[in-house]
Amino acid sequence: MKNKSDNKLMNMPWEECPKGFTGPIWRYSLNPIINRHPAENISRVFNSAAVYFNNEYVGVFRGDNLDDIPHLYVGHSKDGINFEINKDKIVFVNESGEVLEDSGYQYDPRVIPFEDYFIVVWCDNLSGPTIAIAKTKDFKTFVKFDSPFLPYNRNGVIFPRKINGSYLMLSRPSDSGHTAFGDIFLSESKDLTYWGKHRLVMKCGYEWWCALKVGAGPVPIELDDGWLLFIHGVNRTCNGYVYSIGGIILDKNDPSKVLYRCKNFLLTPEEQYETCGFVPNVIFPTSALVDKENGRIAIYYGASDTYTCLAFTTIERVVNYIKEHSR
Repeated sequence: MKNKSDNKLMNMPWEECPKGFTGPIWRYSLNPIINRHPAENISRVFNSAAVYFNNEYVGVFRGDNLDDIPHLYVGHSKDGINFEINKDKIVFVNESGEVLEDSGYQYDPRVIPFEDYFIVVWCDNLSGPTIAIAKTKDFKTFVKFDSPFLPYNRNGVIFPRKINGSYLMLSRPSDSGHTAFGDIFLSESKDLTYWGKHRLVMKCGYEWWCALKVGAGPVPIELDDGWLLFIHGVNRTCNGYVYSIGGIILDKNDPSKVLYRCKNFLLTPEEQYETCGFVPNVIFPTSALVDKENGRIAIYYGASDTYTCLAFTTIERVVNYIKEHSR
């Protein structure tokens, strides 16, 4: 495996902050980067995850088919902006190499660089939505583990290294609908199979923009003194739900502890591609490229359950904003 852990990402997507802009995150001026019908039999691609691998950007993408059922697809790009999405969905195998039966739907993946492999986490079907885990070394073969949790659970995100000898995963236990059942929990595992020591990290409802739900977004970003975590927050309005991006900083050695939580959203639906689409008023962050050498961050997010978009910031800018506006 090459380049997975390099601090310097070659040809990383980037656009300078617009002159006079004072917010913590700014949008890519050429959004969306993936429009409708990007590949055969796929109507929309959104809520997807990209990483740097073998001198290119490769990702696992949520593709809603023409029957409106979501599945996962691999995509490749030289610049992290223009992706070619494979027309065939990912086929998962067990540790013996046997092809597994399609679970029925898969959506909202995260991809975690980990040692000499990648971990893929997504929402799967186990008599209801719950989290699934797979490993891959080449984005060609995906070895799936048993489901870590019972239904219902969503938004599984694993930390990019073991902490105190364990894998750590953030998740959002839920129910079958859009009710006020959306808090972030932390769980531990020694082997990616058996999970326990569940701890509450953060409850929803502390601000209007995340009154209904909060959930982990991209892979946590390690800082000198903690973990930067982008989250999504959900509010219910008289015109439906609104999904925004927020930010918190977790303790470095015990990420169940929130050190700072920003009372303001970092980004909320305002552009037409965010406010109009299959599900209006949705910004849903699922992956972030980080260049530790210069502090740049490129955030991939789904817009209105229709498009894939990019936004940018720097570690210094967003961390300072979160701390300055922390509850």
